[in-house]
Amino acid sequence: MGGGDSKLVDHLLHYGFENVSVLDISAKALERAKERLGEKAEKVTWIVGDISDFKPTETYDLWHDRATFHFLTEAEDIEKYRNMVQNHVRGYLIIGTFSENGPKKCSGLEISQYTEEKLSAVIGEAFQKINCLTIDHKTPFDTYQNFLFCSFRKR
Repeated sequence: MGGGDSKLVDHLLHYGFENVSVLDISAKALERAKERLGEKAEKVTWIVGDISDFKPTETYDLWHDRATFHFLTEAEDIEKYRNMVQNHVRGYLIIGTFSENGPKKCSGLEISQYTEEKLSAVIGEAFQKINCLTIDHKTPFDTYQNFLFCSFRKR
């Protein structure tokens, strides 16, 4: 989720992962990733869309969300996301989101900040927390943003 032109998809394909899907709101970001991957891009399901409107038609062994979840600020959207992962993730869930020490806005948009406890509570009892860590991410603008990354396993 929010894969854009991240190189995560390159690495997943390199290590032999199959049935890889990448969702992003930016068609241009996905096009850059496709161009970079060349023929390998045909092995990926590319989805242009907003996570708030995404309606999965399959289940996933691994769901990786780097920096999409924190854009959900309304309780209804957060609950919809929670239901989506509970119903469509059968393996592992990894979420990267702004920590309570992160910015209060991103790209001019309001965001939600999370602690390990708050994120675990939102994700719910359908998942067991494996690990959480915080990191300072250096942006292309030479600033730092504090992120919380948590991994969970479906119970």
